[in-house]
Amino acid sequence: MFDTVLWRRVPRPSDAFGLLGGRLRRAGSCPPWLSDAAFRRMRVDAEREARSRRGSLGCEVSLFDIWRRMPLTLFGGMELEELVRAEVGLEHALTVVDLDIASIADLARKQSIPVVLVSDTYFTEDQLSHLLTRPELESLEGVRVFRSQAHGVSKADGLWRVVLNELNLRPKQLVHVGDDRRADHKVPSALGIRTVHYRKGDSGFDELLRREQRDTDLLGTFDPLLDPEHGDFGMTSLRAKTLRSGARHGSTPEGAGWRYGAAVLGPVLTGFAEWVARTAHDTGTPVVWCPMREGELLSTLVNETARVRGLAVEAKPLWLSRHVTSMAIVDSADCEALAALIRRGYRLSVREVLDMLRLRPGEVPGLAHMLDTVLDNDHTIDRVCHTLTETPHLRNRLATTVAASRDRLVTALRGCGALDQPELVLVDLGWAGTTQRQLAQALRLAGVDVQVSGLYLATHEGASQVHLAGLRLESYLAQAGQPADVALPAARSPEVLEQSVNATCGSLVDYTADGQPILGPWVDDPGQTAQRRAVRDGVLSFQRMWNRYAENSVQNWPELAGSASRQLGMILAHALRTPTADEAGLFGGWRHEDNFGSSVVTRLLPEDLVAAIPYLSPGDLEELDMRDAFWPRLIAASDTRLSAAARALDTGLVDAAMFEPSIEPCETRLRWRTADGQWCDGPRCPVRINHNGLSHARLLLNEHDVAEVALAIPGRPAIVRVDWIEAKVLPAGRNAPEVLRWDTAEDIASLVMAECIYLGGNVVEFESRHSAVWLPLAARGGGPVSSAQISIGFAMLPRSMSRLEPRIPPVARIGRLTQRARAEYRARGLAGLVAGAGRIISRRLAGVR
Repeated sequence: MFDTVLWRRVPRPSDAFGLLGGRLRRAGSCPPWLSDAAFRRMRVDAEREARSRRGSLGCEVSLFDIWRRMPLTLFGGMELEELVRAEVGLEHALTVVDLDIASIADLARKQSIPVVLVSDTYFTEDQLSHLLTRPELESLEGVRVFRSQAHGVSKADGLWRVVLNELNLRPKQLVHVGDDRRADHKVPSALGIRTVHYRKGDSGFDELLRREQRDTDLLGTFDPLLDPEHGDFGMTSLRAKTLRSGARHGSTPEGAGWRYGAAVLGPVLTGFAEWVARTAHDTGTPVVWCPMREGELLSTLVNETARVRGLAVEAKPLWLSRHVTSMAIVDSADCEALAALIRRGYRLSVREVLDMLRLRPGEVPGLAHMLDTVLDNDHTIDRVCHTLTETPHLRNRLATTVAASRDRLVTALRGCGALDQPELVLVDLGWAGTTQRQLAQALRLAGVDVQVSGLYLATHEGASQVHLAGLRLESYLAQAGQPADVALPAARSPEVLEQSVNATCGSLVDYTADGQPILGPWVDDPGQTAQRRAVRDGVLSFQRMWNRYAENSVQNWPELAGSASRQLGMILAHALRTPTADEAGLFGGWRHEDNFGSSVVTRLLPEDLVAAIPYLSPGDLEELDMRDAFWPRLIAASDTRLSAAARALDTGLVDAAMFEPSIEPCETRLRWRTADGQWCDGPRCPVRINHNGLSHARLLLNEHDVAEVALAIPGRPAIVRVDWIEAKVLPAGRNAPEVLRWDTAEDIASLVMAECIYLGGNVVEFESRHSAVWLPLAARGGGPVSSAQISIGFAMLPRSMSRLEPRIPPVARIGRLTQRARAEYRARGLAGLVAGAGRIISRRLAGVR
């Protein structure tokens, strides 16, 4: 009967005991030193003891038998009957009628098909009658109930024979619907009874609960986030029911996307929509505005919530973006402000910047020769910004462009009615509230007296700037970076949320003169589009399930606008920190559109990092730049040990030092040389040794006029097996990166080595902290580079800092020269061979190996 006719708003039945302990404590009937978790354990142990004392009479007990094994003196003088009533009362408050089973019961009654209930339970007949007396179960009024407690045997141990005998039925005349695989299916099927398995969730549901640290064991860890009145708000059961309803989606990528939407994003966004609708209603806000492209789905969710809850709120999509608000507030006389605008884009070319500023190349002759140059380093950006602001004419042109952008923005907002009220409330996913802050500034510059407020799913610490501007900003899951266990993963890996919620169209880049949106290009990937739609369908499927119970529940159905946010925040955080292999397979191929004037498209899981997975440690994942990987934990999902290590760190089971070398800390260091011979210090990263005994280093260099880089790979005396070095470089003046690799013995032998000994193959001994191999980026890339992303996969055997250990003899010099010559000839032919020989001679004269 339980988990079929009725289900509880807690993850496990035993969790109700913890809530009972809290209820008794708040009523003054339970000592303050007895925690919910401790009460839960005591109640479970009391039931076990009561069953064990039955001896030859069998293990079936009543609730009174169980409470007789409890220390009644702890409960403020309450009588046994009062304590039993308290537990039954909590069960009534926490249990929910399963609407599908209720529908089956109604149908059976209309067809004059008799119905009986069979239950393994310690409740008496009167107690069960109290639990079943609900308007939704009128069709079950007066039905016969076979209780294990009344007959002394459970369903698995003989209750089914009792049912058949007392009903005087043959097994084939009985059809049983139940959820337990053994008691409801295996045992009755062996007797010939027809059964229907009423499954909880799908095959991956238990894995999802384990990811969220919701132990499926009876005595697993008690979740302190459970609401004292509403438990888990029914999230466990309703997600299971939603997943069960989507079995038709199968194991396709679209099916994986639908399940992610139904079980992860659906609950989170349903709760967000309830909070938005309730907040807007309580503050007297009749209309909230949802910026596109997220606004299409968010407005649908909010409007459905308002309809079901009877709230006077309407959500409308609004064409608005960070890009158009940025353009509306640029100070044309401020070179730094213009540089900040350019840096918000990614790998913008000079041509794209001029298009964004509505300038023709002929108006800026100083930039006409470098239109395809990518602005990937501060030196080049500063030069371009200085050129754009160096004359009064250009400053005036920029001022005109910005003012016109602002006018078009205001026209668009007026046209859709967003400025009709004294307050414009934005509803968005969030992160820093930048669009809200910039819009408020743009309206102020335009002389529009409208307050801009924001309601967001989550915001990181950058949202403090919105508060400092005196603007109202509220967040559902995390505000201004707190709680950090939700804010950090959401802000670090927001891409799956944004991609899943976004409408399938280009982003807003401008408006027409009459305020109509102008969208950027959108390259349709049919596979990704289908998967994104499947995720959104899953989100809507969960909301429909939730709203079905909200509409049809006779009791006041709980809202998710309050304390539920903490539980939902952890559902999202666990999903972002510990994606499954199926999710990695789904989302890893998704493309990221940079927008903000840029045409660059990258993937959520970069292909070059896929090859690096065997070399990565958990610490490496955390240090990856946003541009390295939009979702670092997606990388770990394809390596079970790496994923387990990252998960262990998250839960605090191990210290981060477990994944660091026990030797003195060392770093991979990069130095770079300009074309005129000047050496400069560059980035560095810690050297770690992972579970495979391998190490990985990834260094980002954004500088001007880089000719060579020197890599001190181990940063200490060590023998290093260099498996591969990859440099993704952007030669100055070009707009497409080039990938350079050194991964063969000939490649490694061809490198210039400073204070290193070449030991043959791909093995090099680094003699000191400063020992380094040099990468000839300019020579290989066809000219100095303006940016480089350098990745190294290696294995390291540390050597004593004293250098007193026996030395491994180096490879014969003629052997290394032969390999270097082969590498030069393979790369650039005879000319490269001659040039390489010249470099060898000059460096020998300078004392460099």
